Amino acid sequence: MNQKFHSGFVAILGRPNVGKSSLMNRFVGEKVAIVSNHPQTTRSKLLGVATGEDWQIVFVDTPGLHRPRTRLGEYMMKSAADAREGVDAVLVVVDGQHIGAGDRAVIDDVAQMKCPKFLAVNKTDLVTPEKLMPQLATLNDCRFDTIVSVSAKRGDNVDDLLRLLVAAMPEGPKYFPDDMITDQPERVMCAEIIREKALNNLRDEIPHGVGVEMLEIKKVSPTLTEIHANLYCERASHKSIIIGKQGAMLGRIGSQARVDIERLLGTKVMLQLWVKVREGWRNRASDLRTLGYEDD
Repeated sequence: MNQKFHSGFVAILGRPNVGKSSLMNRFVGEKVAIVSNHPQTTRSKLLGVATGEDWQIVFVDTPGLHRPRTRLGEYMMKSAADAREGVDAVLVVVDGQHIGAGDRAVIDDVAQMKCPKFLAVNKTDLVTPEKLMPQLATLNDCRFDTIVSVSAKRGDNVDDLLRLLVAAMPEGPKYFPDDMITDQPERVMCAEIIREKALNNLRDEIPHGVGVEMLEIKKVSPTLTEIHANLYCERASHKSIIIGKQGAMLGRIGSQARVDIERLLGTKVMLQLWVKVREGWRNRASDLRTLGYEDD
Protein backbone atom coordinates (compact mmCIF):
# COMPACT_ATOMS: atom_id res chain seq x y z
CA MET A 1 0.00 0.00 0.00
CA ASN A 2 1.43 3.37 -1.02
CA GLN A 3 1.85 5.84 1.81
CA LYS A 4 0.44 9.30 1.10
CA PHE A 5 3.03 12.07 0.82
CA HIS A 6 2.53 15.31 2.75
CA SER A 7 4.29 18.55 1.88
CA GLY A 8 3.99 22.29 2.17
CA PHE A 9 5.53 25.68 2.82
CA VAL A 10 6.00 27.15 6.31
CA ALA A 11 6.87 30.84 6.76
CA ILE A 12 9.05 31.64 9.78
CA LEU A 13 8.28 35.12 11.11
CA GLY A 14 9.32 37.19 14.10
CA ARG A 15 11.20 40.20 15.40
CA PRO A 16 14.96 40.59 14.75
CA ASN A 17 17.39 38.37 16.65
CA VAL A 18 14.86 35.88 18.05
CA GLY A 19 16.59 32.88 16.40
CA LYS A 20 14.54 32.26 13.25
CA SER A 21 17.55 31.26 11.14
CA SER A 22 19.02 29.06 13.90
CA LEU A 23 15.70 27.24 14.18
CA MET A 24 15.45 26.69 10.44
CA ASN A 25 19.00 25.32 10.37
CA ARG A 26 17.96 22.83 13.08
CA PHE A 27 14.92 21.73 11.08
CA VAL A 28 16.97 21.25 7.91
CA GLY A 29 19.88 19.59 9.71
CA GLU A 30 22.45 21.74 7.90
CA LYS A 31 23.53 25.37 8.08
CA VAL A 32 21.68 27.01 5.20
CA ALA A 33 21.13 30.43 6.83
CA ILE A 34 23.87 32.54 8.40
CA VAL A 35 23.61 33.30 12.10
CA SER A 36 24.96 36.12 14.26
CA ASN A 37 24.07 37.96 17.46
CA HIS A 38 23.37 41.11 15.44
CA PRO A 39 19.74 41.93 14.64
CA GLN A 40 18.63 41.94 10.99
CA THR A 41 21.25 39.38 9.95
CA THR A 42 18.83 37.84 7.44
CA ARG A 43 18.21 40.29 4.59
CA SER A 44 16.33 38.19 2.03
CA LYS A 45 13.72 35.46 1.93
CA LEU A 46 15.56 32.14 2.11
CA LEU A 47 14.26 28.61 1.58
CA GLY A 48 15.42 25.67 3.69
CA VAL A 49 14.16 22.19 2.78
CA ALA A 50 13.59 19.38 5.30
CA THR A 51 12.62 15.98 3.87
CA GLY A 52 11.45 12.77 5.55
CA GLU A 53 10.30 9.41 4.26
CA ASP A 54 6.76 10.55 3.52
CA TRP A 55 6.94 14.32 3.93
CA GLN A 56 8.74 17.49 2.91
CA ILE A 57 8.56 20.97 4.42
CA VAL A 58 9.96 24.02 2.65
CA PHE A 59 10.74 26.58 5.36
CA VAL A 60 10.76 30.23 4.32
CA ASP A 61 13.15 32.13 6.59
CA THR A 62 12.47 35.87 6.62
CA PRO A 63 14.15 39.09 7.76
CA GLY A 64 13.27 40.21 11.28
CA LEU A 65 10.19 42.44 11.36
CA HIS A 66 11.17 46.03 12.15
CA ARG A 67 10.44 49.61 11.11
CA PRO A 68 12.70 50.21 8.09
CA ARG A 69 14.96 53.26 7.98
CA THR A 70 16.68 52.55 4.64
CA ARG A 71 15.79 51.28 1.20
CA LEU A 72 17.46 47.99 2.16
CA GLY A 73 15.17 47.85 5.22
CA GLU A 74 12.13 48.38 2.99
CA TYR A 75 13.31 45.53 0.74
CA MET A 76 13.70 43.29 3.81
CA MET A 77 10.16 44.03 5.03
CA LYS A 78 8.77 43.38 1.55
CA SER A 79 10.57 40.02 1.54
CA ALA A 80 8.98 39.16 4.90
CA ALA A 81 5.51 40.21 3.69
CA ASP A 82 5.85 38.25 0.42
CA ALA A 83 6.85 35.12 2.37
CA ARG A 84 3.39 34.94 3.94
CA GLU A 85 1.63 34.54 0.60
CA GLY A 86 0.36 31.05 -0.17
CA VAL A 87 2.01 29.21 2.74
CA ASP A 88 0.45 26.13 4.34
CA ALA A 89 1.39 27.15 7.88
CA VAL A 90 3.17 29.95 9.71
CA LEU A 91 5.66 29.69 12.57
CA VAL A 92 6.20 32.79 14.71
CA VAL A 93 9.36 32.81 16.83
CA VAL A 94 9.78 34.90 20.00
CA ASP A 95 12.64 35.18 22.49
CA GLY A 96 11.68 33.49 25.77
CA GLN A 97 13.88 35.90 27.70
CA HIS A 98 11.51 38.76 26.90
CA ILE A 99 8.25 38.83 24.97
CA GLY A 100 7.56 42.49 24.27
CA ALA A 101 5.04 44.72 22.52
CA GLY A 102 6.72 44.17 19.13
CA ASP A 103 6.31 40.39 19.50
CA ARG A 104 2.66 40.83 20.49
CA ALA A 105 2.07 42.95 17.39
CA VAL A 106 3.48 40.18 15.17
CA ILE A 107 1.41 37.53 17.01
CA ASP A 108 -1.81 39.56 16.74
CA ASP A 109 -1.18 40.23 13.05
CA VAL A 110 -0.48 36.58 12.22
CA ALA A 111 -3.53 35.49 14.24
CA GLN A 112 -5.68 36.85 11.39
CA MET A 113 -4.21 34.35 8.90
CA LYS A 114 -6.37 31.37 7.96
CA CYS A 115 -3.64 28.71 7.88
CA PRO A 116 -2.37 26.67 10.88
CA LYS A 117 -0.37 28.91 13.24
CA PHE A 118 2.46 27.80 15.51
CA LEU A 119 4.41 29.78 18.10
CA ALA A 120 7.96 28.85 19.13
CA VAL A 121 9.22 30.39 22.37
CA ASN A 122 12.95 30.17 21.71
CA LYS A 123 16.17 30.54 23.75
CA THR A 124 14.85 28.54 26.70
CA ASP A 125 18.47 27.53 27.35
CA LEU A 126 19.11 31.14 28.44
CA VAL A 127 16.21 31.57 30.86
CA THR A 128 15.22 29.82 34.10
CA PRO A 129 11.78 28.19 34.40
CA GLU A 130 10.90 30.78 37.06
CA LYS A 131 11.47 33.60 34.56
CA LEU A 132 10.02 31.72 31.59
CA MET A 133 6.64 30.90 33.13
CA PRO A 134 5.48 34.54 33.51
CA GLN A 135 6.51 35.15 29.89
CA LEU A 136 4.46 32.15 28.74
CA ALA A 137 1.51 33.38 30.82
CA THR A 138 1.33 36.51 28.65
CA LEU A 139 0.52 34.20 25.71
CA ASN A 140 -2.56 32.58 27.26
CA ASP A 141 -4.89 34.56 24.97
CA CYS A 142 -2.83 33.80 21.88
CA ARG A 143 -5.06 32.47 19.09
CA PHE A 144 -2.49 30.00 17.77
CA ASP A 145 -2.91 26.25 17.25
CA THR A 146 0.19 25.30 19.25
CA ILE A 147 2.80 26.95 21.49
CA VAL A 148 6.11 25.11 21.99
CA SER A 149 9.10 26.16 24.12
CA VAL A 150 12.34 25.37 22.28
CA SER A 151 16.06 25.96 22.23
CA ALA A 152 17.36 26.24 18.68
CA LYS A 153 20.89 26.31 20.08
CA ARG A 154 20.62 23.05 22.04
CA GLY A 155 17.86 21.44 20.01
CA ASP A 156 15.40 21.13 22.94
CA ASN A 157 11.88 20.24 21.69
CA VAL A 158 12.79 21.11 18.07
CA ASP A 159 12.00 17.57 16.86
CA ASP A 160 8.62 17.74 18.65
CA LEU A 161 7.83 21.04 16.94
CA LEU A 162 8.88 19.60 13.57
CA ARG A 163 6.54 16.62 14.05
CA LEU A 164 3.65 19.00 14.76
CA LEU A 165 4.44 20.99 11.63
CA VAL A 166 4.63 17.82 9.52
CA ALA A 167 1.23 16.73 10.85
CA ALA A 168 -0.22 20.06 9.69
CA MET A 169 0.98 19.65 6.09
CA PRO A 170 -1.57 18.73 3.40
CA GLU A 171 -1.08 15.95 0.89
CA GLY A 172 1.20 17.22 -1.82
CA PRO A 173 4.17 16.62 -4.11
CA LYS A 174 7.87 16.49 -3.34
CA TYR A 175 8.92 20.01 -4.37
CA PHE A 176 12.68 19.44 -4.18
CA PRO A 177 15.01 16.42 -4.54
CA ASP A 178 15.95 14.59 -1.32
CA ASP A 179 19.49 15.98 -1.31
CA MET A 180 18.50 19.62 -1.86
CA ILE A 181 18.41 21.70 1.34
CA THR A 182 18.14 25.26 -0.01
CA ASP A 183 17.25 27.22 -3.12
CA GLN A 184 20.30 29.46 -2.75
CA PRO A 185 23.02 29.15 -5.43
CA GLU A 186 26.59 28.57 -4.24
CA ARG A 187 27.54 32.12 -5.21
CA VAL A 188 24.96 33.59 -2.82
CA MET A 189 25.81 31.15 -0.03
CA CYS A 190 29.51 32.01 -0.28
CA ALA A 191 28.70 35.74 -0.08
CA GLU A 192 26.51 35.14 2.97
CA ILE A 193 29.23 33.13 4.70
CA ILE A 194 31.68 36.01 4.21
CA ARG A 195 29.10 38.48 5.56
CA GLU A 196 28.44 36.26 8.57
CA LYS A 197 32.13 36.23 9.52
CA ALA A 198 32.25 40.03 9.14
CA LEU A 199 29.17 40.39 11.35
CA ASN A 200 30.63 38.16 14.05
CA ASN A 201 33.98 39.94 14.17
CA LEU A 202 33.07 43.62 13.85
CA ARG A 203 31.86 46.26 16.28
CA ASP A 204 28.14 46.85 16.74
CA GLU A 205 27.98 50.08 14.71
CA ILE A 206 29.44 48.56 11.52
CA PRO A 207 27.55 45.33 10.56
CA HIS A 208 24.35 46.94 9.23
CA GLY A 209 26.47 48.79 6.66
CA VAL A 210 28.38 45.73 5.41
CA GLY A 211 27.52 44.06 2.11
CA VAL A 212 29.37 41.49 0.02
CA GLU A 213 29.77 41.63 -3.76
CA MET A 214 30.94 38.39 -5.36
CA LEU A 215 33.31 39.22 -8.21
CA GLU A 216 34.36 35.76 -9.35
CA ILE A 217 34.10 32.10 -8.41
CA LYS A 218 36.45 30.05 -10.57
CA LYS A 219 37.14 26.33 -10.33
CA VAL A 220 40.91 26.23 -10.90
CA SER A 221 41.03 22.43 -10.60
CA PRO A 222 38.83 19.62 -9.23
CA THR A 223 40.32 20.31 -5.79
CA LEU A 224 40.73 24.12 -5.80
CA THR A 225 38.28 27.02 -6.14
CA GLU A 226 39.35 30.65 -6.43
CA ILE A 227 36.98 33.32 -5.06
CA HIS A 228 37.26 37.10 -5.31
CA ALA A 229 34.83 39.36 -3.40
CA ASN A 230 34.38 42.95 -2.26
CA LEU A 231 33.16 43.95 1.18
CA TYR A 232 31.15 47.17 1.01
CA CYS A 233 31.05 49.58 3.94
CA GLU A 234 29.58 53.06 4.25
CA ARG A 235 32.43 55.07 5.80
CA ALA A 236 36.17 55.36 5.38
CA SER A 237 36.56 54.95 9.16
CA HIS A 238 34.73 51.63 8.90
CA LYS A 239 37.05 50.48 6.12
CA SER A 240 40.11 50.83 8.35
CA ILE A 241 38.36 48.86 11.12
CA ILE A 242 37.36 46.06 8.72
CA ILE A 243 40.91 45.82 7.38
CA GLY A 244 42.42 46.09 10.87
CA LYS A 245 46.01 46.65 11.92
CA GLN A 246 48.29 45.26 9.19
CA GLY A 247 45.24 43.54 7.67
CA ALA A 248 44.61 41.39 10.75
CA MET A 249 40.80 41.80 10.89
CA LEU A 250 40.26 41.19 7.17
CA GLY A 251 42.59 38.19 7.43
CA ARG A 252 40.54 36.76 10.30
CA ILE A 253 37.27 37.27 8.42
CA GLY A 254 38.75 35.58 5.34
CA SER A 255 40.23 32.65 7.27
CA GLN A 256 36.96 31.89 9.06
CA ALA A 257 34.95 32.25 5.85
CA ARG A 258 37.32 29.98 3.94
CA VAL A 259 36.76 27.10 6.41
CA ASP A 260 32.97 27.20 5.92
CA ILE A 261 33.18 27.74 2.15
CA GLU A 262 35.52 24.76 1.76
CA ARG A 263 32.99 22.64 3.66
CA LEU A 264 30.21 23.94 1.38
CA LEU A 265 32.06 23.45 -1.93
CA GLY A 266 34.04 20.33 -1.03
CA THR A 267 37.30 21.82 -2.38
CA LYS A 268 40.21 23.87 -1.11
CA VAL A 269 39.50 27.60 -1.48
CA MET A 270 41.75 30.52 -2.31
CA LEU A 271 39.81 33.57 -1.07
CA GLN A 272 40.72 37.15 -1.97
CA LEU A 273 38.82 39.96 -0.20
CA TRP A 274 38.90 43.72 -0.80
CA VAL A 275 37.14 46.47 1.17
CA LYS A 276 35.37 49.26 -0.71
CA VAL A 277 33.64 52.38 0.66
CA ARG A 278 30.18 53.01 -0.84
CA GLU A 279 28.53 55.78 1.15
CA GLY A 280 24.79 55.30 1.48
CA TRP A 281 24.69 52.06 -0.50
CA ARG A 282 21.71 50.81 1.55
CA ASN A 283 19.61 53.61 0.00
CA ARG A 284 20.86 53.25 -3.59
CA ALA A 285 18.90 50.98 -5.94
CA SER A 286 21.89 50.18 -8.19
CA ASP A 287 24.01 49.07 -5.24
CA LEU A 288 21.18 46.99 -3.80
CA ARG A 289 20.87 45.16 -7.13
CA THR A 290 24.65 44.65 -7.31
CA LEU A 291 24.56 42.95 -3.91
CA GLY A 292 21.59 40.75 -4.83
CA TYR A 293 18.85 42.71 -3.09
CA GLU A 294 16.33 43.19 -5.86
CA ASP A 295 14.76 46.63 -5.74
CA ASP A 296 11.31 46.28 -7.26
